[in-house]
Amino acid sequence: MFLRDKDKPMASKLLLTGSFAAVLFSVFGALGSDIYLASSQWLLVSIVLAIWGVYLLLEAEFRS
Repeated sequence: MFLRDKDKPMASKLLLTGSFAAVLFSVFGALGSDIYLASSQWLLVSIVLAIWGVYLLLEAEFRS
């Protein structure tokens, strides 16, 4: 994924929003209805998205 430095903060926000959505899917799945993945898998997706989002944000701050 090749991003310009000025696009990295927006991509970071998008990844962190996706992480929050994955947590919501996990909660919804824990209440009784899984959406494509089990709740624990949604939490793993959320963790990965959050890590990449924070990494991109730190990289954008470091380079500017």
